[in-house]
Amino acid sequence: MHVFTTYDGTELAYHVQGDGEPLICLPGGAMRASRYLGDLGGLAAGRRLIRLDLRGTGGSAVPADESTYRVDHQVADVEALRVHLGLERVDVLGHSAAGNLAMMYAAAHPERVGRLVLVTPTTWAVGLDITPEQRLRAARLRAGSEPYDTAIEAYGRILAGTGAEADWGLTAPLFHGRWDEAARAHQAAGAEQRNEKASLAFAGEGAFDPPATRAALEGFTREVLVLAGELDGTPPPEVATELAALFPAGVLAVQPGAAHFPWLDDAPAFAARVERFLTTGA
Repeated sequence: MHVFTTYDGTELAYHVQGDGEPLICLPGGAMRASRYLGDLGGLAAGRRLIRLDLRGTGGSAVPADESTYRVDHQVADVEALRVHLGLERVDVLGHSAAGNLAMMYAAAHPERVGRLVLVTPTTWAVGLDITPEQRLRAARLRAGSEPYDTAIEAYGRILAGTGAEADWGLTAPLFHGRWDEAARAHQAAGAEQRNEKASLAFAGEGAFDPPATRAALEGFTREVLVLAGELDGTPPPEVATELAALFPAGVLAVQPGAAHFPWLDDAPAFAARVERFLTTGA
């Protein structure tokens, strides 16, 4: 583990794995320690992964001002990491909620980003809504066997506003391409790796200005990969298609059989697709 001091004096941790060109990796959750990203399905074989523990997660300190958990404040943390690493320009990968952080960083510092990878990103930063119907339609792709039928029923109750706390646990299989031992372990680790207070603040009031972010990204000419899971509802492939179209050089990839954590569902396919993009831009 390595440590640096960001703009407000908070000490942040990052982890380095692999060799090759650097890739800053931003974890989702929101606000889950970066450990869950692992080596991103073997991507570290050809890249030097630099996994940032966002403030208040993993090895990073809790900030003196906890309002800085809000995502727009954390853009400066990514920039401070780039400066600390001494990199003029760097490739950036954001997963899930951190897709917003990655997009906002690219909007604020376009000259500092090489290529941008958005893995199953949420789309709050650019104001693309995912409707309950779209989420449920993605879930129903699993219908016809357990534990998916139970999960779909629970998800339907949640989306209708009638779900109980226990329903969230029942939906877990929907976020993985297959509900095997590795997926169950990954899911179980999530609660202890996430800073719940920070997670609630991440997308707090004032965090996003979609018109401004979209306008900035319309001028972001570097290549962008939006990688969606065929079975994922966050985002479903149709919303991922809309997101990729916002970028002048946006590329869409939909990984077959994958859900929200595609490097767990098919590690070789995921690593090969991301590596190809980072190498060629296509």
